Amino acid sequence: MAIIPPGSTIGILGGGQLGRMSALAAAELGYRVHVFTPEEHSPAAQVSAAATVAAYEDEAALKAFAENVDVVTFEFENVPAKSAELLEKIKPVRPGAKALYLCRHRLREKEFVNASGGKTAPFCKVDSKASLKAAAKELGFPCILKTCELGYDGKGQWKIAAEKDIDALDVDFTQGEFVLEGFVPFAKELSVIVARGVEGEMRCFPVVENIHKNHILHITRAPANVQHVAAREAERLGRALAEAMGMVGLLAVELFMLEDGTLLVNEMAPRPHNSGHYSIDACVTDQFEQFIRAVCGLPLGDSGLRCPAEMVNLIGDDINAWAQYLALPNAKLHLYGKSEARPGRKMGHVTLLK
Repeated sequence: MAIIPPGSTIGILGGGQLGRMSALAAAELGYRVHVFTPEEHSPAAQVSAAATVAAYEDEAALKAFAENVDVVTFEFENVPAKSAELLEKIKPVRPGAKALYLCRHRLREKEFVNASGGKTAPFCKVDSKASLKAAAKELGFPCILKTCELGYDGKGQWKIAAEKDIDALDVDFTQGEFVLEGFVPFAKELSVIVARGVEGEMRCFPVVENIHKNHILHITRAPANVQHVAAREAERLGRALAEAMGMVGLLAVELFMLEDGTLLVNEMAPRPHNSGHYSIDACVTDQFEQFIRAVCGLPLGDSGLRCPAEMVNLIGDDINAWAQYLALPNAKLHLYGKSEARPGRKMGHVTLLK
C-alpha cells in the first residue's frame, strides 16, 4: 500500500532527538509512533506511543516490531543494512536498505556521488599504514583519515598534517574500512534537504549555511548568503542524488563551496538533519512533518521560508542557558529530554527568528 493513512503506526529505528521530533510531527498528523532502540528511556520513546528496547541485530525483536507497525523508517543511518532488509520482507521500509547501505559507509557514498554526476573531495581507500602513506603522498598534506562507518560529529576522524603524524597514529586497520580525504579549502559549508515522495514528487528546503565548532554543527543560517546560481546548483545536486538513490523520505546533502562557487558533496544523510531544525519555526512545512508526509505517501507540503532564521545547537553545558533563551522574544527553544549533559552531546537547540 503506497499511502499509509493517518491513524496508522509508524515504526522508527532509533531513539534520539531526530526520532523525538519526528514522533511529535507524526502525532500532529494523527499517527502513532513505535520506536525501536537499544537505549532505555530514549528521547524519542518519551513522546511515542510504544517503544521496543533491543539490539538492532535482534531478529526476533525486529520481526515482532514489524508486525506492530504499518511502515518503517529510521532516524539515523548507523542501523545495519541487514536489519532493514529483514524488515523490508514484512513491511514497507522508507527509505529502504539501499539508502542505508550507501549512506552509512563513506567510501560507498563518495563513489555513488561521483557515479551520479556529483563531485567530492579527492579520496583513497586505505587499509594499512603503508597504504595510508601512499595515499597521503598522492593527495598531499593536510589530509583527513576517516572510518568508513559509525563516524559522526568528528568521531572516527584524524587530521594528518605531515608524514610524522602517520607514524604516531594509533589506529587498528583490522577493525574496519577507512578512507583518506584530501583537504578542501572551502569558502562556506552549505547543506540542502530534499524531500521525495512515493511517486517521485520532490520539494527542496532552502539552502543553508553551516558553521561547525569542534566538528559539531554549531550554527545554521537560513537562507545561506550565497549567489542564486550556487543555491540553484545545490538544489539540483540534492534532487539528482535523491532521484538516483530512489529516495522516499528526506535526503540531506552537506556541501563544501569553494571560492569559485564549485560545490563538492561532503556527506549525505537519508533522514532529517541537524541543519534543518530551524524549519520547525521558520518554514511553512518543517522537515519533520515533511519526513512523515513522504514516508507515509502523503502529498508533500510547502517547504518555503516564512522568515529568515538562525539555529544554534545547545551542546553539553550550553543547555544551562535555557532560561536566557526563553526570555528572548524572537527565540524558540527545543530541548531533547536528555538526562545528562556531557561534552559534545546535543541537548537541544534554539531558533532565532529574524
